[in-house]
Amino acid sequence: MHVLRLLKIIRVSLRYGLDEFFLGHERVRGLRTLLSAVLFWRRLERPRGERLRLALEALGPIFVKFGQVLSTRRDLMPLDIADELAKLQDQVPPFPVEQAYRTLERTYNKPVDQVFEHFDPVAIASASVAQVHFAVLPGGREVAVKVLRPGIAPVIDEDVALLNVAASLIEKLWADGRRLKPREVIAEFERHLKDELDLMREAANASQLRRNFDNSPLLRVPEIFWDFCGTEVMVMERMTGVPISQVGKLRALGIDIPKLARAGVEIFFTQVFRDGFFHADMHPGNILVAADGRYIALDFGIMGTLNAVDKNYLAQNFLAFFQRDYRRVAEIHIESGWIPADTRVEEFETAIRAVCEPIFDRPLKEISFGKVLLRLFQTSRRFNIEIQPQLVLLQKTLLNIEGLGRDLDPDLDLWVTAKPYLERWMSEQVGWRGLWQNIRNEAPQWSVLLPQLPRLLHRALSDRSAPNLNDVVVALVNSQRRLNRLLAGLLVLLLIVLLPCIARWFF
Repeated sequence: MHVLRLLKIIRVSLRYGLDEFFLGHERVRGLRTLLSAVLFWRRLERPRGERLRLALEALGPIFVKFGQVLSTRRDLMPLDIADELAKLQDQVPPFPVEQAYRTLERTYNKPVDQVFEHFDPVAIASASVAQVHFAVLPGGREVAVKVLRPGIAPVIDEDVALLNVAASLIEKLWADGRRLKPREVIAEFERHLKDELDLMREAANASQLRRNFDNSPLLRVPEIFWDFCGTEVMVMERMTGVPISQVGKLRALGIDIPKLARAGVEIFFTQVFRDGFFHADMHPGNILVAADGRYIALDFGIMGTLNAVDKNYLAQNFLAFFQRDYRRVAEIHIESGWIPADTRVEEFETAIRAVCEPIFDRPLKEISFGKVLLRLFQTSRRFNIEIQPQLVLLQKTLLNIEGLGRDLDPDLDLWVTAKPYLERWMSEQVGWRGLWQNIRNEAPQWSVLLPQLPRLLHRALSDRSAPNLNDVVVALVNSQRRLNRLLAGLLVLLLIVLLPCIARWFF
């Protein structure tokens, strides 16, 4: 099966003339000439951008998603190709509505006209994994119905299997293969692709994001109608807005475009650092703008998550980066174990400064994160930095955000917009607010643990067969000492806070 899929990729590439993208260098001029002679019958009348789009559509969802990412990088891609690939965001050819009806009837065990008051047979949007139809629920509520594309799972399995074969070859044949962890990266990508095939999971993602931004002045998320959802069908509130890519229409409606761009940056950092739960497929086809200027998020199949350690590491890196404290950036990498402990901090600091310093104090239109990431990749190879697979989605999302920001407001100063938010977040995490919040979070456990300490200590001392008894006693004593220090610190903090009030009361 893998060989057949590989042959299909080669056949489609030759059919649409993609060889011109790979054989354009003078070093392979002879091979290009030979291929042209073999394929003398081929006539390539369509523009190259259209041919590339059609080839990606023919190859399936993984390749479509690759094209979606490329479409947001107008600074790296020729405009004719970027414009054509942008059609992949929501203009993939739909599958027949009869197949959608069969999926709906299998989900509800009844005819479609007995489930909805009205169901529009014309798909309003079609993507690589599913397509969307408008409908009306009993009672008149307008909704959007997302239906999974039939037979998509086997295609994804075949493509991922081919990617894994390629990853294994990279690890064996390329010196940097093991450090880049290609198989782990593909496993992460596969996990999120599989998540997209379960629309109940996507509905849960939407519900979580809606709860995170409840009553937000920046972002709207559609309501989910759980009684009508299944693994192959998701029904959500119908949202009305203007696609974010239609900047001219947004201006005509009186939308403040620079403010909209700044709000997008704040939404991104809020999702990443406050919630550790972020929309990881933020291409223009998934974002609308409401009449009141708020973003509307759509398509929640790919969501990224970060744990507390990842968030803290990223926040410290971003903040040190915005403050141009490259030594701290180097120290954080060493402390996290991402580079060998014997790395010279000064040498790594100098390398990071050479990459980052040229992009400061410049508007977004003069910065290419794609090129910056390429230089950072070259630096990471020099210092043997290990790739972190859990951050691949975040890097992809950051590139999407840059592409959106560049289209909305090329003069956006990303650093000025993001720095205050990160400083506020770090203050809440490591300042006295963070200390107080941690105390509140741990207080319920202390209330249970403290009364048990004497009994646990007596049990440990009475158990003669218990190994390492001294270690147990030392651990309990150290735990008590840490608790005492924490309580003493809390007392000092309370005295500092209450001291002005006490002074005013006495004097």
